[in-house]
Amino acid sequence: MSSPEIPPRPSRQSFLKSVRNACAGILTAFRSERNFRIQSVIAIVVLLAGWRFEVSHWEWAVLVVAIGMVLTAELFNTAIEAVVDLASPEIHPLAKRAKDVAAGATLIAAITAAVLGLIVFLPHLSAH
Repeated sequence: MSSPEIPPRPSRQSFLKSVRNACAGILTAFRSERNFRIQSVIAIVVLLAGWRFEVSHWEWAVLVVAIGMVLTAELFNTAIEAVVDLASPEIHPLAKRAKDVAAGATLIAAITAAVLGLIVFLPHLSAH
């Protein structure tokens, strides 16, 4: 009885190619999606406010996770919309449902991030 073949390990070159493809996807979203650009600008404003108010390490962690959550949700939303458009170019109730649910997930992420931002920044604002 022969032993099962062990699949080859991915090469460093394939890892770098995956990173390049991921960066290309982010850049595509930035160029083509108005909401992603708006959320990116808001993220920069939040990071600058964190620097300005000298937030604690834990507050930085909360802000970075919140920003990452929103941008990731928007990227998933963009990907889902593209796949739905490809699979169903005509208007269909299930296509609308998929797009609406994906947009709803992004909205929940954005509202959650806004609440976290208020929790972090309100004490700093009231102290000044």
